[in-house]
Amino acid sequence: MKINPESETIEMLAKTILVAARTAPKAKGKDDIVTALLETEDVENLASSMEEMAEKKGDGFAFFKRDAQNVRNADAVLLIGFKTESVVGLNCGACGFESCKDMFQQSKVNVDFTGPHCSFKYIDMGIALGSAAARAKDLCVDNRVMYSVGAGALSAGLLDADIACGMPLSIKGKNLFFDRK
Repeated sequence: MKINPESETIEMLAKTILVAARTAPKAKGKDDIVTALLETEDVENLASSMEEMAEKKGDGFAFFKRDAQNVRNADAVLLIGFKTESVVGLNCGACGFESCKDMFQQSKVNVDFTGPHCSFKYIDMGIALGSAAARAKDLCVDNRVMYSVGAGALSAGLLDADIACGMPLSIKGKNLFFDRK
């Protein structure tokens, strides 16, 4: 008899969840999404990076420390982001500039994330995150999309992306990502 055999399935479930992110619709069919499943040894690196960011950022960012503990307690951690220099080419102004050319002429800033980028790339990432969260729900895997995890991962050099969010996963009896203090 195997006791709690469900704990052996997390890597396969995590990869299935990433399939949902990969196959989510993208503007003009251009896929700039990057994904990762953290290895066990990367988890502490990520959590430490998040705690360092909380210290540097100061007041209002204590949630980075709380989220770092969620990362440590998760059964798996996914990263979903994008890396691109392309635009959809609609000159729609959603990025805050009159044309795609005007946006490209701006200096890139790099704080937690790098930008500006075509707004449709952010939309693509949001759809990928939503698809992943929906797949996790369908698989009965507890999850939460976290800005702090993505920012911490980029700061730690765990993902080559312009922007990312993290999605810790858990298959425990109680969802660890809610009712947090």
